[in-house]
Amino acid sequence: MIASTQLYIFMGAALALLLVPGPAVLYITARSANQGRLAGLVSVLAIETANFAQAVAATLGLSAILLSSALAFDVVKYLGAAYLIYLGIHKLLVREEGAENGPIQPESLSRIYWQGLVVNLLNPKTALFFFAFLPQFVDPSRGNVTTQTLLLGALFVGMAIVTDSLYALLASSLAEKLRGSRHFQKGQRYFAGLVYVGLGITTALTGSKK
Repeated sequence: MIASTQLYIFMGAALALLLVPGPAVLYITARSANQGRLAGLVSVLAIETANFAQAVAATLGLSAILLSSALAFDVVKYLGAAYLIYLGIHKLLVREEGAENGPIQPESLSRIYWQGLVVNLLNPKTALFFFAFLPQFVDPSRGNVTTQTLLLGALFVGMAIVTDSLYALLASSLAEKLRGSRHFQKGQRYFAGLVYVGLGITTALTGSKK
């Protein structure tokens, strides 16, 4: 259905975008460094579940409803920013409390999954990305536009699972080597918390959809 040349161009463009660390990669690496390989991979699954949902929404035209309203766009954006900042502050406070009362119980994998899912679902820039990016590689003369768009979205998410997982494995491996360092133990949760807060502030300051 999709011409092979067009498909190769899409995959090249997608790979170039995925290899450049963005907010999702920062979130995944922070989670991986803080709680290990499995937590990082669960975060990848959560982020990409949300990405696929956003791709489906863009395919069905649901994203257009959000992107057509500056108010709706800002409401979702600020909810996402507030949630990220909340996660960051919570991480910083829990780390400080744990230093006094002993080891901190790691967050459950289900909680990690739902946090990552909510973080990415509340990012309207992800909806905007799929809404703008996928149609560029759709050729109406090659068949059903909806099917082509959905296939491209699924392919993008599949590629993202691979690249994001590599980032998660790299971050968790580096963290594992440093885990014996007292300074690293002291700073890893600060790193994760500050990354979340920073991502939340960046999200909040992102320009509104006009």
